[in-house]
Amino acid sequence: MVASMSEDELSRIDQYLDQVPRSAALTEEIGPFTLFVGQPHGWRYYGRPRFALDEEITRRDVERLVERQRELTVPEAIEGLADQTPSLAPACQAVGLAVEELPLLIHRSPQHAPAPDGVRIRRLDPDDVAVSASQVVATLGFESAGTDIAPVGPTERNEMLRTRDQDSDALVRDRIARDVSVLFVAEDELGVVASGMHQPVDDVTEIVGVATLPTMRRRGLAGALTADLVLDAQRRGVSLCFLTAGSTEIARVYERIGFRRAGTAIAASLASG
Repeated sequence: MVASMSEDELSRIDQYLDQVPRSAALTEEIGPFTLFVGQPHGWRYYGRPRFALDEEITRRDVERLVERQRELTVPEAIEGLADQTPSLAPACQAVGLAVEELPLLIHRSPQHAPAPDGVRIRRLDPDDVAVSASQVVATLGFESAGTDIAPVGPTERNEMLRTRDQDSDALVRDRIARDVSVLFVAEDELGVVASGMHQPVDDVTEIVGVATLPTMRRRGLAGALTADLVLDAQRRGVSLCFLTAGSTEIARVYERIGFRRAGTAIAASLASG
């Protein structure tokens, strides 16, 4: 069931999604879109409808954006809020992009979510040795998407860590140092088994990148980690905390700790195959 989202909440989330990439990307205005272009060795971004856009998006608007993305050799990707720009998904589909409609959830009611026995959850400083492991866990978790247990665990994490270029974590460490990303990990005797972060801007934040080693799933790690991220956000004065779940099944993990579906996020990209 989709709960109501106020106009104020929708506007604040729309503004946040316009602001947060600007700390690590350059921007271009292309018709009704803002194109975020990640800096070298940084995260790869996307185009999204301009903040507070009050016009319909057309097929030609999407074509112009995609043409520019091709010129820059950046991902042909578009993100947005279906509730804010309902014309976005049809316009993307009209040019052959694959469109995902993903649950957008807002934190409504705090729920206690203790860490499993033998697991410690903590926030990382920029120079913490666990930063690299947190990023490897995120990579492995998202490569094996979903909530099912899979045969990828500490052995694969350690193998990837042995060959990891430490410079690849410089952006994350810099963002932690500037307090624009807040990174948490869950650890047991085998090391980092789950990770995730939130990215506060004023009194709004988004929970992003929550991932668990596939062998360690279905133990409550993601829920406990996310609950601690929310608590950290609230201590910082955040009054609106939201996230986008990869599926309805994944959304249930967050609903158990007080999130409620309040809208739909759009993610459009080149169709595979």
